[in-house]
Amino acid sequence: MPKSLIGLSFGIAMSMALIGCNVNHKLTTTGNEHSVPMYTDEQTFLHVSHMKQEGGLHGMVGEVEKGTSAKQIDDQTPVRIVSSDDNGAVVEITNGPMKGQSGFVPKQNID
Repeated sequence: MPKSLIGLSFGIAMSMALIGCNVNHKLTTTGNEHSVPMYTDEQTFLHVSHMKQEGGLHGMVGEVEKGTSAKQIDDQTPVRIVSSDDNGAVVEITNGPMKGQSGFVPKQNID
């Protein structure tokens, strides 16, 4: 295979990779929610979700903590994924009044 063809193939592959990195995503609600919680970091999300899962008094405390430790972001807000894992992603809001804000969003709220 000629070197120029290899170089061209490599260039095309790199261009496609860069285009793929800039895919726009948006936040989506689940159930009958109207907004998506965006936490300061993943550890806060994990702490609040574990509290809510315990039920009873701990569950109510977890629900209150969710309200105080997470910003409520409108459904369909456009975001850029900074990093992601099995629990969710760190995102940056790309448009709207909160443009530039970043935080952790659960996996089920990212489209």
